[in-house]
Amino acid sequence: MAKLEAKLGMIVDKVGQFFSGKDLLPSCDSDIIAGCEREVAEAEKQSSSDDSMQESLLRLSWALVHSKQPQDVQRGIAMLQSSLPSTIDPLQQREKLYLLAVGYYRSGDYSRSRDLVEKCLEIAPDWRQATTLKTAIEERITKDGVIGLGIAATAVGLIAGGIAAAVSRKK
Repeated sequence: MAKLEAKLGMIVDKVGQFFSGKDLLPSCDSDIIAGCEREVAEAEKQSSSDDSMQESLLRLSWALVHSKQPQDVQRGIAMLQSSLPSTIDPLQQREKLYLLAVGYYRSGDYSRSRDLVEKCLEIAPDWRQATTLKTAIEERITKDGVIGLGIAATAVGLIAGGIAAAVSRKK
């Protein structure tokens, strides 16, 4: 039932985006991701400074979580999760938390995305990107709740109709 709700939510969302002509988050294609991967490989070969390597990895993570391909998004989430514990700089921590929130938003885990974006806002309360993402997440949670209620009501109606049909056949 939850998978059906998620699929219906995605369809409704795509139709809404089609008619409104807007998408909240920018998206990356495979060419951008490949370019970021080359940049990381070059930084590894050149034994660049740790800061340079971290910047390259952050750009790659950004590209991955902004991809329309679910496997890229999951890869970006994994990269960010593994690098977050060693992040000391509050600005970098805020950026990684935000990118994780984007990744979870793209993968449909809205409650985890909301938790992460709230952590971002604890670090930087006036951060417009995080505020905008939080609003979008809350709208999405509300929309999914309404869709879920509609699906549940429809399921109850179908079950009741099936029971009524079975009772009328017995008579």
